[in-house]
Amino acid sequence: MKQLVMVLAATVAMAALADKVSLKSGSFLTGKAGAIQDGKLLFESDDLGEIQIDVKNIASIESEGMHVLQYADLSREELPLTVLDGEYVVNGEKVNMDNVKAIDPAEETWHGSVNVAFQADRGNSYGHSATVLANVNRRWEKDRFNADFGYYYSDSGKSRQDHEKTKDNWEAMAQHDHFWSQRVYTYETGKFSRDTMAGISSRIQLGAGVGYQWLEKEDFELTGKWSFSQEAGLGWTHNGYMDKPIDADEDYCSFHYAHHLLLDPKFSETIQFFHNLAYDPAVHDWDQYTVEADVGATAKVYGDFDLLAKIEWEYNSIPAPGRKSADIRYILGLGYKW
Repeated sequence: MKQLVMVLAATVAMAALADKVSLKSGSFLTGKAGAIQDGKLLFESDDLGEIQIDVKNIASIESEGMHVLQYADLSREELPLTVLDGEYVVNGEKVNMDNVKAIDPAEETWHGSVNVAFQADRGNSYGHSATVLANVNRRWEKDRFNADFGYYYSDSGKSRQDHEKTKDNWEAMAQHDHFWSQRVYTYETGKFSRDTMAGISSRIQLGAGVGYQWLEKEDFELTGKWSFSQEAGLGWTHNGYMDKPIDADEDYCSFHYAHHLLLDPKFSETIQFFHNLAYDPAVHDWDQYTVEADVGATAKVYGDFDLLAKIEWEYNSIPAPGRKSADIRYILGLGYKW
């Protein structure tokens, strides 16, 4: 009898310590309440295991847990946040979400990806083509860093003894952004590229300016989460032509404009669309400029492996003699993302 009383007492104590979520439907769950991210409560249910609950469907939460509020000015505060009738509440007062950037923001860490595409031809034709793309990025509270690397190679012909190189170029860039407010940031960027097929032994671009983050993972009910930023500034461009055009300057001050777009669509949690554009005209001669743009998508295929499909377009208004201004690449590759 004594053992039974102890078991009952322990059960009651455990129930008292458990968090309770009451839903607007009238049902309730017991377990352990976790973080609140993207309008969903992570909850370790005693009966269902780990689940996500839409905050808008919650009538109330009984929990002593603390949550981190990241405000619009990027400051943070840990508070006893709860939910009442689908609304966030702190100490009995409704939270003004216009002043809140995120609740329990995800841990800031490094992210990146490596994508590879390769093709070999044998028989009536002989050739190879390879593309390697890599990215590493991180978002801190007031800073953001992004770096990209790309290598493109191809050769073709009729046989091993009769084939020639048709593509051989690579590029590397890095950019740092510092946010002075939720939207406004300054940036410093640098890029080095080499394209022997286009007659460019080296192109160096350095710049700095101001950007505006119009959207950062803003959730629109019908379409999904959007991120969009624009930036403008001044820079220095060096074009190392293998055979310099008469009307081209190798070194000049340049104006810089760029925008970056990301979409996580509502219809899929495994697909992401993207688009980037950069326009760099010479300050003294707007007829001399370069444009780089891409558009594409990534789709998760298994675990951390994804499929990359994108189109890249590069344009040099004053190409090397005998070369064309525009280059277009169609890329389909398998990659690893972390």
